[in-house]
Amino acid sequence: MSPSIHLSAPDVGPLEESYVVAALRSGWVAPAGPDLEAFERAIAERVGTGGAVAVSSGTAALHLALLGVGVGADDVVIVPTLTFVATANAVRYTGARPVFVDCDPQSGNADVDLLADLVRRLRSRGERIAAVVPVDMFGSCADYSALLPLCAGIPVVEDAAEALGASHHGRAAGSFGQAGVLSFNGNKIMTTSGGGMLVSDDAALLARARHLSTQAREPTPHYEHRETGYNYRLSNLLAALGRAQLVRLDEMIVRRRQLRERYAKLFAPVPGVRLIGGDDSESNCWLTSIVVEPDRCGWHAADLGAHLADRDIETRPVWKPMHLQPAYAGSESLLTGAAERLFAEGLTLPSGSALSGPQVTRVLGAIDDFLTARAGAPTA
Repeated sequence: MSPSIHLSAPDVGPLEESYVVAALRSGWVAPAGPDLEAFERAIAERVGTGGAVAVSSGTAALHLALLGVGVGADDVVIVPTLTFVATANAVRYTGARPVFVDCDPQSGNADVDLLADLVRRLRSRGERIAAVVPVDMFGSCADYSALLPLCAGIPVVEDAAEALGASHHGRAAGSFGQAGVLSFNGNKIMTTSGGGMLVSDDAALLARARHLSTQAREPTPHYEHRETGYNYRLSNLLAALGRAQLVRLDEMIVRRRQLRERYAKLFAPVPGVRLIGGDDSESNCWLTSIVVEPDRCGWHAADLGAHLADRDIETRPVWKPMHLQPAYAGSESLLTGAAERLFAEGLTLPSGSALSGPQVTRVLGAIDDFLTARAGAPTA
């Protein structure tokens, strides 16, 4: 039996091994160390920000970024409903309340016109909008050219967890707004096993985040703490892994883009099926997702998912919208139904840069078999 093919497995090899072994042999096994500092500098240079703070997860980075822009209890933070739950959870960590906005049906990113309506609505009620958190979905940046002017006077925290290496009009993901957030979870474009990064041009915000991420320990010979901090710092060993991954980032993006292009070619003749996303030339192509119109093509996204699962090929629905999550039931939202439609008829396909040539052939062949068998079939 052929081994399972996963959605986005880590892509690591000899270079990563050499960096981690060198870090072990250096003696810097504790959280702080030269690899951690070098990793922060390298990411800040790649993104084009003044600095960076490496932490244990993208969620931790979101939490610190929100605190850094002044989000607190009883504030309102605007969050896209189509996102991973971490974006909304980080808002709740601060005591603030997320208000959800629907997505653009083509890209999956925040609907900018709807966002403008929501800002006006909340301001008319006298709500304090403490931040807007756009999410760069599936590796494509939100439309910051249109979005940022709408947020005048409101801090923007860019959730670029999925988008390292992407850009918008030539400007790197993570560099928009007062702070940006990256994720290095095991399924991301590059990984530190688990980890994240807060990036910003705001030196005071970064210093505050660095302080809070180390349990808010004061610079004294003994352990002195004047406020509540968090155990959020990334370890030196994981930073070494990240440094090696960053060397290979562009190569890994190319492989994901090539796979996306093959998916696009395969589905191009199929009526009612399209790829979700924005401008592929500026995307990092982290995940390739399709959306299916059953009344046009004669089958549902779940049908293809079941077909691939039978062949040990992993797929996943598009993110379940936050306003449908039990944890956020009753939360205020401004909706068009776009996110619900993407969730109902979207499917994310294997997209990892670690996929071998034979594995790619196996995936594409399985999809082609499905399309051939279902051609002309009535809608289930």
